[in-house]
Amino acid sequence: MTAEFHDRLRDRVREAACRDPEPTAGIIDAQSVKAATSVPAVTRGFDGGKKVNGRKWQIVVDTLGLLLAVMVTAASVTDRGAGQTLLVRLRGRHWRVTRVWADGGYSGHLVDFARGVLHVALTVVRRSDDTSGFTVLPKRWLVERTFAWLMHSRRLARDYETRTDTSEAVIQWSMSMVMSRRLMRRAR
Repeated sequence: MTAEFHDRLRDRVREAACRDPEPTAGIIDAQSVKAATSVPAVTRGFDGGKKVNGRKWQIVVDTLGLLLAVMVTAASVTDRGAGQTLLVRLRGRHWRVTRVWADGGYSGHLVDFARGVLHVALTVVRRSDDTSGFTVLPKRWLVERTFAWLMHSRRLARDYETRTDTSEAVIQWSMSMVMSRRLMRRAR
């Protein structure tokens, strides 16, 4: 029910932005968040790269930064491993998506899987080796902006839910609040 409400609201936001309700491109990324003590040990893990003990959100957003698919896993799950399942979910719901941009964590066999099985062009956007400091990467900044929008919800600063599907629903509710505010501003 939460997903259905979220998806209908996203379609309205896309139409208000003069876009087709069904997206054709997306951006995938992951973020690790700390987990509360109420989170079962079976659904939490340690992300060595970020030094976070908790869960990892895998999300796909459209080119407006609106959430298309979400999956919550233990933080120890690799981006490639979770990315395959998330892309299958994405393709099942959004059959018109034919291009997805990603960071280097999604390279390797996932690119071949996306192209061969799902008929999706997974493009890995890499950072140049000769640049130092912060640089804005094409398309990738859209998913980072979505993470920033989601982190405005205090409930998402730490994962408190015992079930991963409940965590996914909380993320969708938070994104629904972002989208409803956007529609309210347009109505004025």
